[in-house]
Amino acid sequence: MSEMIQINERVSIPKKELRFSFSRSPGPGGQHVNTTATRVTVFFDVEKTRSLTELQKMVVKGKLRRRMDKKGVLRISVHDFRSQNRNRQLAVDRFVEIMREALQKVSKRKPTIPTKGSLYRDKRVKKRRSQVKRMRRKPSMDD
Repeated sequence: MSEMIQINERVSIPKKELRFSFSRSPGPGGQHVNTTATRVTVFFDVEKTRSLTELQKMVVKGKLRRRMDKKGVLRISVHDFRSQNRNRQLAVDRFVEIMREALQKVSKRKPTIPTKGSLYRDKRVKKRRSQVKRMRRKPSMDD
């Protein structure tokens, strides 16, 4: 059986569903950077995977739409190290981290109730402010 990548307790993805591409890395490195393909790009087809449910696919596509192409392929590039193996491992680690964040359930906000003390302070501040504004008015004939 293929090696599995554990995303969270419920989701694991076979490593064979990831496609790797290698290219020359930009930036410093002298002659070494001109001869070796150390940049690693990981491709994961969200549309065709069997590891995710339809709901999970929709969630991932919604949250990671900026990292995906029009065909639904997630793309992650890494060129941090001068070693292809280290970049490959880092790319897989980033893939796991990104997928874990995308599949994390968002808890609903629970509205809080203001304390009695805060309500009292708010009322005092409001009353003081209205007094200041009242004092700034022109005196009327009724006063």
